[in-house]
Amino acid sequence: MKKRPLIIGIAGGSGSGKTSVTNTIYEIFKEHSILILQQDFYYKDQAHLPFEERLKTNYDHPFAFDNDLLIQHVEKLLQFEAIEKPVYDYALHTRSSEVIHVEPKEVIILEGILVLEDERLRNLMDIKLFVDTDADLRIIRRIQRDMKERGRSIDSVVDQYVNVVRPMHNQFIEPTKRYANVIIPEGGQNHVAIDLVATKIQTILEQKSFL
Repeated sequence: MKKRPLIIGIAGGSGSGKTSVTNTIYEIFKEHSILILQQDFYYKDQAHLPFEERLKTNYDHPFAFDNDLLIQHVEKLLQFEAIEKPVYDYALHTRSSEVIHVEPKEVIILEGILVLEDERLRNLMDIKLFVDTDADLRIIRRIQRDMKERGRSIDSVVDQYVNVVRPMHNQFIEPTKRYANVIIPEGGQNHVAIDLVATKIQTILEQKSFL
């Protein structure tokens, strides 16, 4: 097997627990060479738009992401080349002038709600995971997060969920489940599924002579 980084795609709806799965896998392999690349950093640059127009951005729609840049960066990492990861300014609703230098690693976790939506991204992945959690748990987690961390009211969170998050999940995120090699119910709480995935990752890394 050709020696190239291992790419793991982890998708799932907002509040599904995909970040917990991502962090758990990272912790298992952190003694080796691993990095997390979040799709959220790759929202499109909207500096050319008036601020009022930026406020209308639907961050749960595939069009919100600059997948062309993300794919370029993943391909560079696959060649063991460093990248300058963009940073998104949520206050200004556009890309920041800041970038983050990222060195290539032997394992790359690509995490985000729609990382399995783009066929070009899927074709770069060795393992594709979908974290599948019931809608009632996802909205509870989102309410807790947005009220605690972002100071939002419960009415605003529920309104956004009903009018944007839920329909986008049903239309774009949920259908990508069919592309997953492994579906993980209940996210980070599913230790059996995560252990099985970790074993597979270990096997592939051994085949690549990384371990």
